[in-house]
Amino acid sequence: MEIGIVGKPNVGKSTFFNALTLLDVPMAPYPFTTIVPNRGVAAVRAPCPHVEKGTPCTPGNAKCVDGIRWIPVGLVDVPGLVPGAAVGKGLGHKFLDDLRAADGFVQVVDLSGATDSEGRIAAPGTQDPSAEIVWLEEELVAWVAEILGRDFARFAKGVDLEGGKIEDFLAQRLTGLSIASGAITSALRTLPIDRAHPSRWTEEDRAALAREMLRASKPRVIAANKCDRATPEQAHALAERIAPIPTVPTAADAELTLRRAARAGLIDYRPGDPRFQVRDPARLTAGQTRALEEIRLIVDRWGSTGVQKSLETMVFERLGLIVVYPVEDETHWTDGRGRVLPDALLVPAGTPARTVAYRVHTDLGEHFIRAIDGRTHRALAADHPLSPNAVVRIVAKK
Repeated sequence: MEIGIVGKPNVGKSTFFNALTLLDVPMAPYPFTTIVPNRGVAAVRAPCPHVEKGTPCTPGNAKCVDGIRWIPVGLVDVPGLVPGAAVGKGLGHKFLDDLRAADGFVQVVDLSGATDSEGRIAAPGTQDPSAEIVWLEEELVAWVAEILGRDFARFAKGVDLEGGKIEDFLAQRLTGLSIASGAITSALRTLPIDRAHPSRWTEEDRAALAREMLRASKPRVIAANKCDRATPEQAHALAERIAPIPTVPTAADAELTLRRAARAGLIDYRPGDPRFQVRDPARLTAGQTRALEEIRLIVDRWGSTGVQKSLETMVFERLGLIVVYPVEDETHWTDGRGRVLPDALLVPAGTPARTVAYRVHTDLGEHFIRAIDGRTHRALAADHPLSPNAVVRIVAKK
């Protein structure tokens, strides 16, 4: 899974990305600091079941800190997109292509309204951040519609004549864009277009189809960045204008400072928490003390820096993922090496037991007999949907 970090230049995308990954990619207050995509790994939080068991866990792919599991999530930070990206402006074609595999987008905008459409510094409050959200959607729609429209008439006529399934044609045409077949089917059912005769579709039909498929398969969360330079009223107004897309007020600079200070041992801080604690004030310089006190005011005002919340809103709410823990011993919650709850997997809500078996190993999926719930010890059928935070043993033929 990969989440795209998107937005126009100079709104704090790279700072946001660095805060989540601590990779220290270049940052600067001018457009196009990022000219190639940056990839890294962040993490989302979930309660670890070992607390129920009373036995320490032995994390493999996802560390556990104070009963909280941190499950890895891939990120890609693409260079800033500007209006006209879909027709190549600002290297838009290349930048959009870097988003092909993304499952969803966190769009970083300047809540303070101090960055124009090209990423240039403007007077605070003179720019409308909701306009960024509208034009980015239009660029994404134009991008997908252009891919869909390449030599469309010839291929669509073939579907007309041969009576093939339009869903199969679209899935083949959109290979590589990570648009699920369910999103294609849903979009076709939603729109009043002639499914049997795609050769009759207009450019407007293809654009409408692209819009619906994007909404269904690549959801967005808005990280309303630079909230420390804005007001709660501005955040509320933005959230109302762009609903139902979720908006999270964000202070990426503050989050990056806190994570670096925690890594240096200067403070106790867990990403996403509403507070932090200075370990030894005598170790701090006057500048560090002043910076941390300013950040404390930001966190107190907004409840957190919003960075971790933005990612978790995308993963758990927009993508609808849950965490499951496969084990080999449903009584002790261990694997074959005796490790307690070694793996935490992110899967879509409602995922059946057999699908999780395939995630663990192809052989387990192919030779699936049943699953066993680690809490109730009940047998689960192959199509039984797993619940959030499930601990499950997969039983397969040997």
